Amino acid sequence: MSNQKYLMDDAPLNKFHLRITALTFGSNFSDGFALGIIGMALSLLGPEMKLGPIWEGLIGSSALIGLFFGSLFLGGLSDRIGRQKIYLANFLIITVASALQFFVHDPWTLFILRLLIGIALGGDYAVGSTLLAEFSPRKYRGLLLSSLNVLWTVGYVVSNIVGFYLQKSGPDSWRWMLVSAAIPAFIVLILRIGTPESPLWLLKMGRVEEARAIVRKYIGPNAILDETIKENSKTAFRMVDLFSKHLWKRTTFGSLFYLCQVVPYFAIYTFLPTILSKMGFEETFSVDMQLNIFLLVGSIVGVWCTEKLTRRSFTISTFIILTISLFMLSVWPKDSQTLAIIIFATFTFVMSAASNLTLVYPAELFPTEIRGTGVGVTTAVSRIGSAIGTFLLPVSVSSWGMGPSMIAMSVILLIGTIVSIAWAPETKFLSISDVNKPELETGNSHIEIDSSFSNNRNIL
Repeated sequence: MSNQKYLMDDAPLNKFHLRITALTFGSNFSDGFALGIIGMALSLLGPEMKLGPIWEGLIGSSALIGLFFGSLFLGGLSDRIGRQKIYLANFLIITVASALQFFVHDPWTLFILRLLIGIALGGDYAVGSTLLAEFSPRKYRGLLLSSLNVLWTVGYVVSNIVGFYLQKSGPDSWRWMLVSAAIPAFIVLILRIGTPESPLWLLKMGRVEEARAIVRKYIGPNAILDETIKENSKTAFRMVDLFSKHLWKRTTFGSLFYLCQVVPYFAIYTFLPTILSKMGFEETFSVDMQLNIFLLVGSIVGVWCTEKLTRRSFTISTFIILTISLFMLSVWPKDSQTLAIIIFATFTFVMSAASNLTLVYPAELFPTEIRGTGVGVTTAVSRIGSAIGTFLLPVSVSSWGMGPSMIAMSVILLIGTIVSIAWAPETKFLSISDVNKPELETGNSHIEIDSSFSNNRNIL
């Protein structure tokens, strides 16, 4: 029995799986922290640098703009040179750029540094979730990937707490806020040294013995690779392959689903103190903290939902709830603050839970040889949309008011609902190797799954 062979995709969960998950947590915590702390810092550095709405929007969205370029180009690069090199280099850039924020004296320098942070974070979104998906057993893949969102939320909430206490530290408090992001980034950088390359990527590159050695060392002595996937290996693959007849629907769905979910998220929570003030709340920090609790609890409940619900049903149901709740919040009278908070808390809870899907779905949509590119493209589309939304929100609020701005966000969520109903595939039961098989794509609104794929395929 001890000599029984099993596929890597059917391996039991071990310490290495938990380690690679913890190391990938680093990018999500750092992303949440970096995007959360800028909202607090902007309220202080804005008056000091005499920033108008345009500069506030640019600096608030700078990391998101960087995320677009990093996801797009570093994700594709990882399909060519491997996951591990980029996985390590990303946090070297984040650590250095975060530390240099302390010394800025003008908006241009701060914009460039935060752009670099975003580029590295974008690369890590594409490469980190890809690497984790390719190491994770099918049974635990959804759990491990969705748990990344919990750490994003923890990073965001911690940044708000850190910002609240640092704002009392003197005239340079915003500098200490921004440079504090270098601490978790440096810890992640050190811990990532020695991370192995993805065996599935090595297999696609024809480096079979290296792939087998990594599987034996890190997954188990009796674990083996599904080497049938190397039969479809390409010597060259291009971004245009994502729009082939077998993949265009997955690429389009992944991009639009991701975009429609995160545009309202980043736009609203980057400027949450300002939004709460416009809604008539005098003490914004206490309300902010209450909503942060709902963010955190929602992300944890979302992990459970990802495990218990199908990908398709979870996606559609949450989009419907988000669309209705944000529209209600948009038209709710200012003098009904108690009910407004209840609606806002519901929206926050569901949005946080649904965000788990953004770290699960993209990695399950694409075959190995182009997975990094595919995840990178879907992340890039979502981040450029988020950057535009975050940039335009303060301009929109100052020009047209809070109500119309929130209605526009509701329309984006409605589009996400329609796209999900039409195209959301069911990928929960697929082996990561089975995604490589183009025959799984059908003309229906979901991927047909052969019953054999949902069974453990032990090899004696």
